[in-house]
Amino acid sequence: MNNVIAIFGNPAERTTPGVVAWLRESKVASIAWLAVRVWVGIMWIQAGVSKVWGAENPAFLHNNGAGVAGFASHGVAAYSWWGSFMHSFVVPNASWIAVIVAFSELAIGIGLAFGFLTRVAAIASLALLFTYVMSGTASVCAFYAACAIIVLATWRTSSWIGVDGLIAGYKQRRHHAGPVAPVEARVATPAPELVSVG
Repeated sequence: MNNVIAIFGNPAERTTPGVVAWLRESKVASIAWLAVRVWVGIMWIQAGVSKVWGAENPAFLHNNGAGVAGFASHGVAAYSWWGSFMHSFVVPNASWIAVIVAFSELAIGIGLAFGFLTRVAAIASLALLFTYVMSGTASVCAFYAACAIIVLATWRTSSWIGVDGLIAGYKQRRHHAGPVAPVEARVATPAPELVSVG
């Protein structure tokens, strides 16, 4: 093992390049990450609204999830085992899977757009995009995935301006303020009387 460390170096001692650190921690860069996060969030909201209230509503929330069933049974899966999963599990359960997909897209979009539970929303976005890509849909999935990875990699600054940032700021203010004294301790005690000498 020492020979390997001697050749390649100790991974624990590697440092992050300055540019990468700046992109992850800079408040200036946070404006760019905010734009990426909000944009991909709005795209997810549009997709979710279309399924929950819009044109895709009959195919997702009604008709036993016909949109999901049709997609799963006619899509070209990336791997044969995924195709088997789609035909044996997704098609028979399309009615409730369609509801989950519709509301998941909406929830992911709201989370990303408002910066609430940003990391969870970015991971859920990647998971949903993974299922779409594995099922044979390329479309914009790769671009959305790249945006979700950026948001996930820069989560401290990409969620700085948003609900997560407000919560983190509140926690920091409470932490720096210290513990609050009980009411009894805050009641003013009378000042001691001064005794004059002489």
